[in-house]
Parts: sequence; structure tokens; C-alpha cells
Amino acid sequence: MAVPVIDVVVPTRDHAASLGPLLRDLPHRSIRSIVVVDRGSTDRSAEIARDAGTLVLREPSGGYGAACLRAQAHFLSLPRVPDILVMIPGDRPAAVAAFQTLVAPIVERGVELVLGAEPRRHRVGEKLVTGLIETVYRHRWSGIGPVRALRFPALVALGMSDRGSGWDVEMLVRAVKLGLSCDEVPLPADTHCSTSSVTRPCDS
Repeated sequence: MAVPVIDVVVPTRDHAASLGPLLRDLPHRSIRSIVVVDRGSTDRSAEIARDAGTLVLREPSGGYGAACLRAQAHFLSLPRVPDILVMIPGDRPAAVAAFQTLVAPIVERGVELVLGAEPRRHRVGEKLVTGLIETVYRHRWSGIGPVRALRFPALVALGMSDRGSGWDVEMLVRAVKLGLSCDEVPLPADTHCSTSSVTRPCDS
């Protein structure tokens, strides 16, 4: 494709400590816009995003999927929708280092969905989810991390509906069901922050 229009979505909730570095380190020359979707933060996350010059949308329900759908609706309302959408939660600043690696398979090979693979030991629940997807759909995902890039028309075609923490899994399932071309790229070793959650490791 020609030089693609790339937009970034940053769902955030109480990520004041990590949001500033994430927004600062994004490759701004490669990006048309950054949209931070505030999921009802009680800290300075929204203020930090505004001070960084980003558009801040609010999702009062607090749901992760609802925040992503809010961003999708925003982009659909624009005269020019993006070619590529990159999704990086506000608690994953280290993932920014892999930005170009995430979008390269889309730009260079026409891949429709690229998952950022987090280099960590997967929890039992995550292994069960990826194993079930492999059993049913014959596609093995290495994980269900939230960092990903995809062609915007592919996102629309997926018809995403989950408004909560199941968004990430729903996207991977729908992608293999629809036969989208998919790829995975490694993320930096310190991308993941440890927690006890199964489906949304840091940004719940």
C-alpha cells in the first residue's frame, strides 16, 4: 500500500504513571492521531493525555471493549478512516518500542491482524483459551495480549461486540473464523506487568 494512515488507540484507566512515557515515545511522524479513551480514571490519566496533545474520549462504563468500540465509532465518523489501527493500553509503555515491528507485516505483506506476543509465562486460564481456539479453529495463538495492530477495514468486518474484558479473545476468535491473515511479533521483555488477572493482565 501507499504510505498508510495510522492511528493509535490507547485505552486507559488509572495509568498516570505509565501513560506519559507511552505517549511521548510513540513514533509521532508515522502517526496521524493518538486517541486516548479514558475508562473512568480517578487519577490524572486524562489530564496527562490532554497535556500531551492527544484527543481524549471518555467511556463512562469503564469496560475495555466499550472503550475500543468508542474509539472505533470515532474513526468511522471521520472523513478519512485509518488504514491501520494500533492498540496499546496505557499500562504498556514498553510496547511502543515494537511499534514499527507491529505494523510492518501489514504494510509489507498485507497481513490483516498482528498480535503483539508478550514474552512471559502464560497463566493457566490463558493457555486454556488459546488451546480451545486451536482445537476448534486450528489456529494457535501464543497468547491473548492486548497490544495489536490491524487493518481498519478488518476491524469493521470483525463486527466486535464485547464491551468488557472479553474483547481481546473475541477479536482473535472472530479473526480466525473469518479467515483473516494473521501474524504475531514479539514484544519487549518488560512489556507485561504482573497481576493475578487471567484475561486482562494489567488493564482490567
